[in-house]
Amino acid sequence: MNHLEFKSIRKSLKMKQSELSKSIGVGTRAIQYWEKGERKIPETTAFFMRNLLSKKQKLTNEISPQTMSITSPVMNVHLVNQYAQAGYIKGYANRKYIQSLPTIPYADDIEHQDEYMCFEVKDDKMDDGSSDSYLVGDILLCRNIKPDLWVNKLQYNKWDFVIVHKEKGIMVKRITNHDLENNIITLHCLNDYYPDFEIQLDDVVKLFNIISIKRKNQRR
Repeated sequence: MNHLEFKSIRKSLKMKQSELSKSIGVGTRAIQYWEKGERKIPETTAFFMRNLLSKKQKLTNEISPQTMSITSPVMNVHLVNQYAQAGYIKGYANRKYIQSLPTIPYADDIEHQDEYMCFEVKDDKMDDGSSDSYLVGDILLCRNIKPDLWVNKLQYNKWDFVIVHKEKGIMVKRITNHDLENNIITLHCLNDYYPDFEIQLDDVVKLFNIISIKRKNQRR
């Protein structure tokens, strides 16, 4: 690695010489020598710099909507965040209200004919400390299950669900039983503090299965 490439990578990383020196474990003067071409850049340092740049570029590709639009088609999915959930209960059938919600970009590798919605997790009822947990602040990409499919046995062994209930509001739950005869589903919280309970499907206005999760940071 020559001094010009080294300096170019540092600027791409948007790091000051003092910040980079701390990351590498050398003095600021060494950075200055390398960038002026007065000292040879060690192979280990060159590898470290290229690796840092590679990680930054990968992260940018994952989170940048602009980059996504270049590399692949993007579908913007409406988000019901924690603060909008009360309003969604009243406005879920109002197209104008749905269009007013913020959106989150997803790579368009999912089927367009389905209706998708994102929901933000607002409590710890589905957090038991395991890898299956849904944490507060997680964004759930969900696919709507049309009511005419509710008459069949729900595939609750395959999916977890977001349930929009007339009185209980928006709930993230695991379904453990579907009583077709009585039109009742049994809901389970991963957090053992909350007991299982049953609801009538007649009181459900929307039912979604959870397709994927976006986590703001890797807390586990």
